[in-house]
Amino acid sequence: MERNSIQLLFKQHYAKMLRVARTILYDEQESKDVVSDIFESLLRGQTVLMPDTEERYLLTSVRNQCLKRLRHQETRLRMETATAGQATHVADEDERITDIVEFVVSHLTEQEQRIFHLRFTEGYSYEEIASAEGISRVAVWKHLSHVLKEVKNRFNPKGL
Repeated sequence: MERNSIQLLFKQHYAKMLRVARTILYDEQESKDVVSDIFESLLRGQTVLMPDTEERYLLTSVRNQCLKRLRHQETRLRMETATAGQATHVADEDERITDIVEFVVSHLTEQEQRIFHLRFTEGYSYEEIASAEGISRVAVWKHLSHVLKEVKNRFNPKGL
């Protein structure tokens, strides 16, 4: 999609998209981030819009991104609550995670390290990683499968 077309879509639909996001998220900055992310993906050329469905696509994208963020926040809150009373266990987990990261850095290719980081540190989806790395989702899956197999073999050799 051309930059001029995207600028026109921005001018036409930004206010409505922002209202939808604010209605769902109740947070001005998060709402602006969601809408900006959608236009950024359009600028990167990941999506081709049909003239009759542009507004519907944009508003649906806002809703989906907002719901995704809410699920992510809920998951993070559950994780924080579940680990709040387990300080000792957390220290052990931190040490284990450090061991895994050191293993990843020393035994995997640079691309596998980037994919591992994007997935497990940044929380990117397979599609987002594929876009960032310029590879297919299947390639992302294969790389992550290989990484996880290596990590499991190293840290859980008996399959316990």
